[in-house]
Amino acid sequence: MSAPAPSLLHAHPDVVSAAPLGAPLTLACGCSAAPLLPDTSRGSRRRRVWELSRHAHCPVVGVCLPIGVVRKLVDKVLGGQAQASDYELHCGVNTECRERGPIAEAVQKELDRRYAAALRQTQRLKTTVALADWWAAQRHGRDVPGALWATLSHPRCDAILEEQVLADIHMLQHQNGAADRADLVRLESLLKENEVLARELGAAQQRCVQQAADHARRLEASQSQLVRARADLIGRDTLIAGLQDELRALEAAVPGLRSRDELTRQVAHQIERIQDLERALLRTRHELERERHRAGEALAALHAASTACPAVDPADAPSRDEPTPAPPPLGDRAVLCVGGRAASLSAYRRVIEDVGGRFLHHDGGEEDKVARLDDTLQAADLVICQTGCISHNAYWRVKDHCKRTGKRCLFVENPSQASLKRALAEWTPPLPDEA
Repeated sequence: MSAPAPSLLHAHPDVVSAAPLGAPLTLACGCSAAPLLPDTSRGSRRRRVWELSRHAHCPVVGVCLPIGVVRKLVDKVLGGQAQASDYELHCGVNTECRERGPIAEAVQKELDRRYAAALRQTQRLKTTVALADWWAAQRHGRDVPGALWATLSHPRCDAILEEQVLADIHMLQHQNGAADRADLVRLESLLKENEVLARELGAAQQRCVQQAADHARRLEASQSQLVRARADLIGRDTLIAGLQDELRALEAAVPGLRSRDELTRQVAHQIERIQDLERALLRTRHELERERHRAGEALAALHAASTACPAVDPADAPSRDEPTPAPPPLGDRAVLCVGGRAASLSAYRRVIEDVGGRFLHHDGGEEDKVARLDDTLQAADLVICQTGCISHNAYWRVKDHCKRTGKRCLFVENPSQASLKRALAEWTPPLPDEA
């Protein structure tokens, strides 16, 4: 590794020296603050870095090239590793750029390569005014280093424009420093906020971990319940399959088991029906016996009455022992007589109409159809059932209808005019509001 150049490693420029008011200042990098007029004899050729004014090297090297790039360039040119600090390296490169040399040429080549786009943009600028306007538009943009190098190296950059460009760069560096300090304050605030957010994030992560663990436990419990339920289902299915196998075995061992079971149910149903029919037959026989007994008594009385006085019906003749009571006024109510003798219908009609009622009649299924009995019952206000001259079906129809509708039904065993009067006398007509 070769030793560094003496002009680079041993250059220790002094800081700004004290000078009388109005005298040119000496910068820390060793360049004078007094402007030097650029050489205008170059024509359209761009200025090289060693052709710039002495006080332009410091901002060009400091702004246009990062210190890491400068160190790489020096190491490459010197063939070794420079041991100087960043400040010493910066000042040494500024000194080397005042004259053409290996380091100055390397800096020139790096600047042209790095900011080739900005150099191409300024090629069309032919006047100092156009160059100044372009710099004014670019100095607050993103590529300030490229605009600085393209403006200072432009052949139309005079001393006034150069001084204005360096002043702008100087103020931009001050502003950037203030902005950096504000950024540091803001960075500290953000760091504190980041610590608070980190603690909150840690707490949130801990809660999330706890919730995830709780969820995992609940999920594990649910999976255990699911496994048990599946096991119970499998056991039930196994039991059902076993019972089905036993049923098939029983069916195979006892042929016709299903048909026998169905026949057993049918036999039970038929036995229940037979019992109902037997009870109904028994009731019918009892009623028939009573009707025969009543008919025999009626025939005997009729025979005795016809023997004594053929023109008068013994059943209709008034009793000598007690007088027949007079029925109450019916008030245009419809009275239905179900059953009775056909020869006595005129007497029934006369008895009912004499007390202001309307006479309705149904023979109880002898000749009239039993189905018409329901319509006649609907039109009646009072029903008189001649139990001795009515069919069994009609009797139950009348009784069921009166029970459902709440109509008064008078049962008369002896089909006679006197029995009808006595039945009507026992009935108390409802008040008009109750009707």
